[in-house]
Formats: sequence, C-alpha cells, structure tokens
Amino acid sequence: MIDVTGRVPSGTRPLRLLVLGAGGRGAHAYARWCLEHPTEAQVVAVADPDLERRDRLGETHAVPHSRRFTGWRQALSAPGPWDGVIVATPDRDHVEPTLRALELGRHVLLEKPIAPTPEEVQRITAAARRSSGTVTVAHVLRYTPFFRTLRRLLDEGRIGQLQGISHIENVAYWHFAHSYVRGNWHRADRSSPMLLAKACHDIDILRWLVGAPCVAVASFGERRHFRAEHAPKGSTERCTDGCAAADTCPYNAERLYVDQLATVNGPPVTVITNDTSVAGRRHALRTTDYGRCVYRMDNDVVDHQTSTLLFGNGVTVSLVVSAFTAQNTRTLVLMGSHGQITADMGSGRIEVAPFLETPPQVDGRRANPTLEVGVGAQGVTEEVTEAFTGHGGGDSGLMSDFVQRVRRRLHGDEVGDAPSSLAESLESHLVAFAAERSRRNRTVEEL
Repeated sequence: MIDVTGRVPSGTRPLRLLVLGAGGRGAHAYARWCLEHPTEAQVVAVADPDLERRDRLGETHAVPHSRRFTGWRQALSAPGPWDGVIVATPDRDHVEPTLRALELGRHVLLEKPIAPTPEEVQRITAAARRSSGTVTVAHVLRYTPFFRTLRRLLDEGRIGQLQGISHIENVAYWHFAHSYVRGNWHRADRSSPMLLAKACHDIDILRWLVGAPCVAVASFGERRHFRAEHAPKGSTERCTDGCAAADTCPYNAERLYVDQLATVNGPPVTVITNDTSVAGRRHALRTTDYGRCVYRMDNDVVDHQTSTLLFGNGVTVSLVVSAFTAQNTRTLVLMGSHGQITADMGSGRIEVAPFLETPPQVDGRRANPTLEVGVGAQGVTEEVTEAFTGHGGGDSGLMSDFVQRVRRRLHGDEVGDAPSSLAESLESHLVAFAAERSRRNRTVEEL
C-alpha cells in the first residue's frame, strides 16, 4: 500500500513494471528476470503491436487482457498501476515513449542506444532533468563480473599505469548476417549506425576502464563484403530457391535457422517467426528478409569498422567491430607500464602477465601468465543464447540494480545514480556520433 507521501513501505510488494516491446530484449531478457525473481519485480503490463508476442508475454506473466496494449501510446495514455517502464522498442521508437514515461514521473530502463541522433539524445536528457523519474540505460557490460574484474585489476595496479587498450567486438559472421544484413539494424535510416547500435556500450565500458573522457576519435569502415558484386555464382534471391552455392556459403539461412539452431526456441529464431517448428522456420525463410541472400539485401551499414580513441589522460584505444569473426565475444588486451592483461569475455578467461614475472620470449616459448578467471568453451547454440539474452551476467546485474534502486526510491530512501545512468551513458553516444562523422568525412573529430 502507498501512503499519502507516495512512498512504498519497504518489503510490501514487488516493483511493478510495464514492458514496451515483447521481443528479444523486453521478453527474453528483462521480463524473464522478473519470473526468476518474483518477490523483487513483476510485469503487470505489456505493449507490443504483435498480438502473438504480446499475448505470449501476457500469459507467461499473468497480465490481464486490459493491460495488454497494442502500442506505447495506448499504454502510456494514463499513469497506470506500474512503478517503472522498460523501453525495449526498436531504436527509432525510443524517444517518444521515454519522454512520455518521464512526463508521468516513471523510472525508465531504456534499451541502448538511447536514441539514433544527437538531437534526440539531448531531448531525452533535457526531459530527464525536469522529471521526478529517472533513466537507466541498458549498458549491460558495466554489470558483468568480467568487466568488473578488469576494473579491479587496474585499480589494484596489477599492470602499473594503463597505457592503451586493444578491444575487439567479435560480432560473429552468423550474428552479423542475422542482425545487420537481414535484420532490424541493416539500414541506418531505419535504426542506427552500426557502431552506435552494436558498440555504444563497448565505448562506455572503455571509458569506464580508462577513467577519463574521450577527447578525439578517428574512425574508418565501410560495407565491403555484403554487396551484390560478391554474390557467388549460381546464387539466388533466397536461400530457399535452390541456390547453387548453398553448401559452400557460410551465410546460408536455411542451414543456420533450421539445422544449426534446431534446438533453439528463443532468440534469434523467435525474431524471424513466432512459430519455431521446422515448418514455421521454413515459411519465414520463404517470406521474410531472413531468408534472403545476404548479397542481395538493401543493407547499408558498415560490416567492419576500426576506431582510434584518445582519452584525456593520454590512454589510446583501438576499437574494432567486425562481422568477420568465428566466435561471438569480446577480446581485449590492456597494456600497462608494468604488465599486460589479455581477456576473452566469451570464455571468461583473464590472464595477467606482470613484466617482472614474464621472461623475454627470445626462443618463441610462451610465458605463463596468471589465470584470474575460469575457462569455458562455447558451441554455436550456447553462443546464440549468450548473444541474445545473457551478456555474461550483465542482463541480470542490470535488472537487479535497476529494480533495487527504484524500490528504494519508492521507499523514500536517498539513492545515488545507477552505474549506467543517463548522465553516465551520454558520453559513449557522443563518441559514437563523432566516430560516424569521422568515418564519413575522413576527419579526426575533437570532442
């Protein structure tokens, strides 16, 4: 029960959430966390134009039909019986629902990116300053044990003073084809530039590790491979049309969605169809973009981009985001004055090589660095699950932090900003916008 001050007595009820967007992030990441932590948060309303997805989430969370909305406007026409709003709509639909939720004084968990343009980001920032509500951006990497360990090792001085970082976002060939050639982010004018859509939280985590603002960026990249002139001989408009290159093409949609992901009944299969049976998958491949040849799409986003970032404390960073990788993971080398850290997020492996304990490798033998985190191996199916729902524990960490902070605010407690607050997340977007200007204009952009 809420008292006359609007405060919620501690421990009386879970946080009540409205989910806008019942897709991969809204339903399979954030709402699923509520099922796993029912005493902490509950989904009490959902909005999605897709009836089947809307009702599936509604049934799973026992949402009454009166709170299953066709869109965010209907859902937010009145304040509603919820404390927080999860905005997991497409990129181009982030701004207006967030502005409306803030106008109603609600606390917002906003899927990244904040918005596709600098002007829209500033609109949300201005609205947040006026509102009693807050915005937490889904920069999930800040909440992962992996990156928190890297930050701890730097803070402990394990490699001396940080000098530079080489960071590679290995998107994986199949993931890139799914999301950025055939999928929702294949055109910048309908979503966001690739670097912003895929790697704004990579830029954010790099800024967090470096501990200083980015002051300059230079970036290069283009759509090099996924073009009509690279289509193999005998290829067809769709992978289901008897393509002569089907057996030798790694981007064969039928092989991916029907064979390799045969046991997956969530994302990315549920992105292409609500019917995950073999017949449902084949029908989707015959009727949607997900069955089209990757060389015959109307995609325009870059498929490989390299950015060099200069930070205010002199640290330099190389950020590579590439479609052309076998695994879906992030790999880093952190170079310090007295040591080196080599890390792979996919396996959870973090190696520290202090220079004092690392003899010269003059005979080709490899030194033995300290192993900090356990090693794991992933196949294609496990990679898919992690790529779309897990983020190395970051999704769970983000939801836990967001729910606890909002609950404490409703209890009347003094609560500080979230690790991925709007103010903290703004800089990564400004850097991504600068990188896109640099890429297009062949300039070095000062921030």
